[in-house]
Amino acid sequence: MPTIREVAQLAGVSITTVSHVVNGTRPVSADRMARVQQAIAGLGYRPNAVARSLRISETRMFGMIVPDNSNPYFAEVARSIEDASFELGYSVILCNSDEDAIKEQAYLDLLVEKRVDGIAFVATGRRADCLDSKRLRGLPVVVVDREVDAGAWASVLVHNSRGGREAVAHLVKLGHRRIGCISGPRGLGPSSERVRGYRAALRKAGMAPDPRWIVEGDFHAEGGYQTMCELLERDAALTAVFACNDMMAVGALRAIHEHGRRVPEDIALVGFDDIAFASYTQPALTTIAQPYRELGRRVAQLLAKGTSGEGAAPERIRLEPELVVRASCGASNAPPNGPPSR
Repeated sequence: MPTIREVAQLAGVSITTVSHVVNGTRPVSADRMARVQQAIAGLGYRPNAVARSLRISETRMFGMIVPDNSNPYFAEVARSIEDASFELGYSVILCNSDEDAIKEQAYLDLLVEKRVDGIAFVATGRRADCLDSKRLRGLPVVVVDREVDAGAWASVLVHNSRGGREAVAHLVKLGHRRIGCISGPRGLGPSSERVRGYRAALRKAGMAPDPRWIVEGDFHAEGGYQTMCELLERDAALTAVFACNDMMAVGALRAIHEHGRRVPEDIALVGFDDIAFASYTQPALTTIAQPYRELGRRVAQLLAKGTSGEGAAPERIRLEPELVVRASCGASNAPPNGPPSR
């Protein structure tokens, strides 16, 4: 790699002059600037970003930790944060914790060592103390999707209970009275909140959920398949199911078909997340859409502002999900299968 000294020698100027041209820190005569720029182009010189970041204590990079980057939902979340960060002039380092608390801590330490300017953090959800302010050394952190140590950190979350309530209220409006629920893993905030919304919608409709109607899934398609089979064995008279994420809804769809039932004629199905291929299932999946773009924008802005820094009141943002009606619920106004309107 060519050095700044070689650029200075080729241009016939001092190293300080080259530095001023590269960083724009002081005016340089047109002649010297032209010579420096010509030398840079001729040698293919690129400034040392690490050295620059040490000088100004800024890397223009954010870190992001997600529990499972193979899950399309987290892929959508990561993409939205990356896009919004790029617009603000930041690059993003993506780390996958694999829902492993030890790996999660190792990546947090790594990102601190890499001197990122902030971290977007989706917790494994297994520990309330996964963020240690001393280890983070005052680094701005924005908690995403799963709340951690409420009030201690800036956060961008979604009204999951409201989304669950809206999904089930829609099924009730369509005339369903025996509605099953495939929850996510026990102990994860979004899962518990969505089930809370499910229960609230049934209570509002004057119904008490039968304990047999709620089964615990794992937020994966295989888990949705297995739990849907279990639901059908528990109560074959169910006419609708709310799956707490789209991946489990996809698995449930297969299980329903394999049991000789039809969606939506025999069983209506609603998911949660509106991942990219939700509108490509057969039939297209009715779901609760996450506000991905707004989420990414808010997270990037909070990180850029350093809202969770010491001495600042952490800002807590709750975004609204939205019901997207497609064919799987059997609503008369459900549109035909087609590409998602994004």
